[in-house]
Amino acid sequence: MNTFTLKYKLFTFFILLFFAVTTNAQKDSSFIKRISADTSKLKMNLDAVYNRPFLQMGKLPIALGGYMEINTNYSGTNGVADGFSFQFKRLTMFMASTITKKIKFLSELEFEDGTKEINIEFAAVDFEFHPLLNLRGGIVMNPIGAFNQNHDGPKWEFVERPLSATQLLPATWSNAGFGLHGKLYRSNWVFAYEAYLTNGFDETIISNTKGKTFLPATKQNRDRFEDNFSGEPMLTGKFACKRRRFGEIGFSYMGGVYNKYQMAGVIIDTKRKVNVFAIDINSTLPKLNTMLIGEFAWVMVDMPAAYIQNYGKQQHGGYLDIIQPILKRKIFGWEKASLNLAFRTEYVDWNVGSFDVTGDKIYEHVFGIVPGISFRPSAQTVLRFNYRYQWQRDLLGNPATRTAAIQFGISTYF
Repeated sequence: MNTFTLKYKLFTFFILLFFAVTTNAQKDSSFIKRISADTSKLKMNLDAVYNRPFLQMGKLPIALGGYMEINTNYSGTNGVADGFSFQFKRLTMFMASTITKKIKFLSELEFEDGTKEINIEFAAVDFEFHPLLNLRGGIVMNPIGAFNQNHDGPKWEFVERPLSATQLLPATWSNAGFGLHGKLYRSNWVFAYEAYLTNGFDETIISNTKGKTFLPATKQNRDRFEDNFSGEPMLTGKFACKRRRFGEIGFSYMGGVYNKYQMAGVIIDTKRKVNVFAIDINSTLPKLNTMLIGEFAWVMVDMPAAYIQNYGKQQHGGYLDIIQPILKRKIFGWEKASLNLAFRTEYVDWNVGSFDVTGDKIYEHVFGIVPGISFRPSAQTVLRFNYRYQWQRDLLGNPATRTAAIQFGISTYF
């Protein structure tokens, strides 16, 4: 089946499903029930996959939901304008079902840049044995940091996803595999863990068109959902704790062999590993209700001796978002509207260290700031206006390339 045929069939399926739902809704106004989620008061990042609004259709055993994002962008680099463009970034569909008591299924299908890319980002079944012991299997989101799981556009005040999530870590990084997760409640504390064995990275992280160590390149390998390139499972684990009225902190690890070191039982190379560590926080300061959301990650890659230092053995980066509500009241007929000021600072260094020969510092990093303002008619819809400015230096540390952009976007659950 070619790509065009697959896209056509998927698009037709959702159109027919939508038509069937709306037809029944016209016959019976009680047919559709909205199961809401307040996205302004997030649960733990572990819960993000189910913490979404859904439509429950009568007695059907399935609930539907989704979100969309559309943006405008006017940008320029070093004073030369790239022009003005509209961007339909993504349309994401959710389908959830309680198969039977304590067994549930959820899937997330994303159409990016129109239908340029179609990805199954999550499709897994959960078996709930105990609050501390739940089995999950399917296509799972690797819980590295927080953004990878908690990435829905309507939850964020910024048009673009964080640089560290898209240019350091592979955003919406998912793989086929199995794992366990659970939570423990103690007074004002909640403790949670996740641990998965999945397929992993491949050699494109050091052999790609970017000419540098670049973990997101491995997302282009669609075979990862049915074949593990290295032959060894990748481990992803996370521990997080949350104190009510204070916030959440999480510690995570993801790593494994990324190269094909044996073939037909014959050892052809040494095992080369990639290890990623991350820490994430989210908190709300009392009285002012200022929200702080951040994440920082460290990447370490075993590099072949023949590789030049254009390819970094160590990388790091992260971001911090500061969101300050300035108005919450009825606005233009919306009962629970809010107006927020937002500011993001972010940094990615793709090559940490110094040149072996000269001892000079290796640069190749980017730093950005994004002030903005957002308006929420409800917790599930956001209109956001951002000004983005970033400095990016090359490997040798030549004067930074400066990029500025004015962005406006809308993102909403439906």
